[in-house]
Amino acid sequence: MSGHENISSPTRTKEIIQRYGFSFKKSLGQNFLIDQNILDKIVEAAGLSASSGALEIGPGIGALTERLAMEAGAVTAVEIDRRLIPILRDVLAAYPHVKVRNDDVLKVNLQELFAEDFASVEKVSVVANLPYYVTTPILMKLLEEKLPLDNIVVMIQKEVAERMAASPGGKEYGSLSIAVQYYSEPELVCIVPRTVFIPQPNVESAVIRLKVRERPPVEVADEKHFFEVVQASFTQRRKTIANNLKARFFPGEGRERLEALLAEAEIEPTRRGETLSIAEYARLSAVLLAAGIA
Repeated sequence: MSGHENISSPTRTKEIIQRYGFSFKKSLGQNFLIDQNILDKIVEAAGLSASSGALEIGPGIGALTERLAMEAGAVTAVEIDRRLIPILRDVLAAYPHVKVRNDDVLKVNLQELFAEDFASVEKVSVVANLPYYVTTPILMKLLEEKLPLDNIVVMIQKEVAERMAASPGGKEYGSLSIAVQYYSEPELVCIVPRTVFIPQPNVESAVIRLKVRERPPVEVADEKHFFEVVQASFTQRRKTIANNLKARFFPGEGRERLEALLAEAEIEPTRRGETLSIAEYARLSAVLLAAGIA
């Protein structure tokens, strides 16, 4: 490594912010990481090598990007805030294999980006300190578009990370847990204190790794229907599965038909949505679909 201090050191972060007269935008959820140890844990969890690529979302002033550049063969950083683009190009000038794009990741055609930027590498991981206000839409886009992804390693709000990794039965378990676990295997890497950011966020953070599955853990004939059944089952958490499903799929009818279908799916009507496993939701969706209920 060259003699300069890492971007993530507090003194260098402050120096860069001052040199470019950068001011934080609350609306973009900007919190820059100033802890080398946490960065190492993030990068290590992604398992990168010279033959892998890394897609970073929301690079800020490049603290994590710099670490990714040292490990991966190709790095693309997508940053929505155009004020940061000249800073990033400047501080990352020593790394020709790093590409900085000024874009909103929610609007980008990711299939095209992967084809363009990662043709030279064997596998790609997403590694990012995500802005908390758009965490879920970004992760769902990455998972639903079935990209050729290896791992997604992201720093997110601790509470959201716990929901993604939750097992059936607890209050953290919900439609987000099921969606994330349908596409990936989540694992909490570490909890991150507020003190390692400038400015400090109001919430605790966590690093989570989502190992992207080659195929879902259950067979589902119609994914859209499966996720609709899951959403409906959690509409009102305190209600039973029968009451939630009745409101969504059988509004004008008695309960007999619904209870018969639940029996066919081997699910007690008095259970709550949070007690059902992914396999039970898959079974329930298949039974409702076969009965023409959508």
